[in-house]
Amino acid sequence: MTQFNCFNLKPFMLEALTKKGFEEPTAVQKKLIPVIFNGRSVVGESQTGSGKTHTFLIPIMNELNTKRDEVQAIITTPSRELAEQIYQAAIELASFSGEEMRVASYVGGTDKKRQIEKLKNQQPHLVIGTPGRILDLIENQALKSYTAKTLVIDEADMTLDMGFLEEVDKIASTLPNNLQMLVFSATIPEKLKPFLKKYMDNPVVEHIKSSTIISDTIENWLIPNKGQNQNQAIYSLLTMGNPYLAMVFANTKERVDEITEYLKAQGLKVAKIHGGIQPRERKRVMKSIQNLDYQYVVATDLAARGIDIEGVSLVINAEVPRDLEFFIHRVGRTGRNGMSGVAITLYSPQDEQAIGELEKLGIKFEPKIIRQGEIVDSYDRNRRTQREKSQKQLDPKMIGLVKKKKKKVKPAYKKKIKYAISENDRQKRKVERRQTDRSKRKSRKQDY
Repeated sequence: MTQFNCFNLKPFMLEALTKKGFEEPTAVQKKLIPVIFNGRSVVGESQTGSGKTHTFLIPIMNELNTKRDEVQAIITTPSRELAEQIYQAAIELASFSGEEMRVASYVGGTDKKRQIEKLKNQQPHLVIGTPGRILDLIENQALKSYTAKTLVIDEADMTLDMGFLEEVDKIASTLPNNLQMLVFSATIPEKLKPFLKKYMDNPVVEHIKSSTIISDTIENWLIPNKGQNQNQAIYSLLTMGNPYLAMVFANTKERVDEITEYLKAQGLKVAKIHGGIQPRERKRVMKSIQNLDYQYVVATDLAARGIDIEGVSLVINAEVPRDLEFFIHRVGRTGRNGMSGVAITLYSPQDEQAIGELEKLGIKFEPKIIRQGEIVDSYDRNRRTQREKSQKQLDPKMIGLVKKKKKKVKPAYKKKIKYAISENDRQKRKVERRQTDRSKRKSRKQDY
């Protein structure tokens, strides 16, 4: 018996969730589904992969009135891929209803003229899409948004970052005053708060903390990229085992293209995803990936946020992301739904500060190295710093003398202690000079 029974869902919805293998609601679903059913506006701050999509889809789809020929809810997303993913999830739930639930997807790069013609005859019950295209259809008086009672802004921080908040604002302004607004995001930036205050009256704000920054089902490895060909290292890591599905992340479209071409030249069948690929082609590639036509995917951070690609067992960060928050999103593509996964980050000396910042966030790395075609345990990269710190410490004898110095002792004995400490320091400097001179002599010999 599924634990979703506690939400008093309609039979078709319970059947749909059972068929999907959903047995227990996630933390964000437990907290917010009852609140959404009560008609309250919501701000849900939760990590990627926490079940946000079904947190708003379940109550919306459950309450759609198929007898009303009007738009009842609008869901905006910052990317076409995420819109497609939510659309497919909604279609899947609707297929169990036994009644016609009209779900429409409107994104840039699709046939707007055809969409306008279709809207003249019939309005969808649920609208899912990117802000620009939805607003375009509203301004063309094709999409009758004013009947919608619910507006969902998914991945709100990404919507802000990509400059779509103005379009979302205009969409919201066309909706009724008693609007229920559901905002979901991994983070809620300060710049987003004036917008939320404008449209949300006393919303329920929930920050669902993850027990760990990265799922404990993920092995998080750190491998130095010391002077070796990085593309060769990526190829080696991909082919050492046999990943069910592997994703390689890079920071730019150009780097994604470069890695993809190299891997293809080695005989691998590789898909790539980035913003420079035409929308129709991106949609085709995403569908092929979902159908497991590819074992290897190379992508920019476009695919790290929100897009759910099932079965990823290996993630490789070819580069440390510029925005460190994306590290969590990238790594979170694997180890989902309790499955195990491996995340590997290749790093060079200039990445030390970024790696340190990630460690401050609570992310723990296992140091590894590639040796003779195998990944083996390595030393902690901070070992040199730690050794230097320990070498600077006084030896036990000196520590004892320092402690004695703090006590009240005879003047002559104070001088003796002071001399012993000073002599100890002098001897250390002498040893260090010898080591330096020896290193210089060795270096000169090697030059000849």
